[in-house]
Amino acid sequence: MPRGYSVERVRARRRPIGASRGGLTRRLIVASAVLALLIGGAFVILLFAIGDLREDQQSSDHSQQLLIAANDLERLLLDLETGSRGFILTGQERFLGPWNSARAELPGRAAAAQRLAASKPETAQRTARIVRDLRAYVTDYSIPLVDAARRGDPSARSDVAAAEGRRRVDAMRGEFDQLLQGERRASASSTASASSAARRASAAAAIGVAGSIALIVLYAWYLTRAIVRPVRRAATMAGRIAGGDLSARMPETGPGEVGTLERTFNVMAANLERSRDERAEAQAEVAASRARIVATADETRRRIERDLHDGAQQRLVTLALELRGAQAAVPPELPKLKSDLDEIAGGVTDVFHELREMARGIHPAILAEGGLGPALKTLARRSAVPVELDVQTDGRLPEPVEVGAYFVVSEALTNAAKHAQASLVKVDVDAIDGMLRVRVRDDGVGGADFEKGSGLVGLKDRVEALGGRIAVDSPPGAGTALRVELPLTGSPD
Repeated sequence: MPRGYSVERVRARRRPIGASRGGLTRRLIVASAVLALLIGGAFVILLFAIGDLREDQQSSDHSQQLLIAANDLERLLLDLETGSRGFILTGQERFLGPWNSARAELPGRAAAAQRLAASKPETAQRTARIVRDLRAYVTDYSIPLVDAARRGDPSARSDVAAAEGRRRVDAMRGEFDQLLQGERRASASSTASASSAARRASAAAAIGVAGSIALIVLYAWYLTRAIVRPVRRAATMAGRIAGGDLSARMPETGPGEVGTLERTFNVMAANLERSRDERAEAQAEVAASRARIVATADETRRRIERDLHDGAQQRLVTLALELRGAQAAVPPELPKLKSDLDEIAGGVTDVFHELREMARGIHPAILAEGGLGPALKTLARRSAVPVELDVQTDGRLPEPVEVGAYFVVSEALTNAAKHAQASLVKVDVDAIDGMLRVRVRDDGVGGADFEKGSGLVGLKDRVEALGGRIAVDSPPGAGTALRVELPLTGSPD
């Protein structure tokens, strides 16, 4: 450890803090308790005043919302009356535009007004009566009147019909006036009460602030002298450690808890210095281990694919051919046997095709034989979603890089087909400045995330094991963009 420090030496220099610790702690506790009582009492009064203010404000806001809702309903009534009257007088359909709009809006506006009025029984009854009269006006008067006018019925333009409409409208407008006046009075009362609560809150805040400032100034002076200055020295040393200088140490001159902090800081710095070296070694070993695991997994997949191709697949082909030969040799008088053999041969062929598709998913042979470009072209042709592929690489790349890039594109195409509802996928691959860059973009629904599903998590592990970087940009409704960078040196040592 630098500068002659050691854990044993630091421990040996510890000294009991006794009365100094107790004195400092007691003074801090007493000062904090007094300050807390004063501030707490002021804030309790303030909270009560704020609670009253909030309730009054909410009541006022509620009244304002109900006033707006009532005005909306009255506007709809006027639209219904003027629209139907204009159509009856002129016979022009354009006058029914506001009438139709008012009819469509009426259920929602009425429900909103009733919800707002539900907390006040008298207001709720008046609102329910207005809504009921509005609905009756539409169904019992306005709609039949418009229908009669469309049929050319003279009664639609009669004075009786007009008088009935005016009577209904005047009655409802009277109800509206009573409702609006009542809510205006309630809003004015809530506003006055809120103003009174605000004055109480201001007074409580002023008293609390004045007393608190005096105690805080005294308390701050004491804390600065006893604690802040030593802690500032500790912060300076901590800054050096944060900057990477783990050899920084503090002079152990402070009393009581401050002295304990200084000694503990030095022990911590020594432990951090030792842990840094150990962690660096562990991280290097983990990175190398991850790379070996990925390489082993790829080799295993490649061996399984080769064994399936050279073993089970070839055997299935031979078996299918033998079954076809046996089928051809069946005498004509045994049609049932011939049909059974044909069915068995077809089943063997289907199993062969399924096994071949499985083998391709495990490790495509074309990747080992032709390289990344041909393998991606084959992958694009088999994709269920149209793919625009642009590969700009010269020659073969390191095998781990080709395998990693292939499975990145494969997983992205699978996600686009299964989850993204995409209609097009663009894949760009290029090698620049010692890095292989892979970009896969689709026009799907977006919403992809490393936290959802194991596919992206597996890709992230594979890419990072190769020393690369992976990023996903997938806002909901705006498609998904997957960006991967792999060093062309293969994988970290």
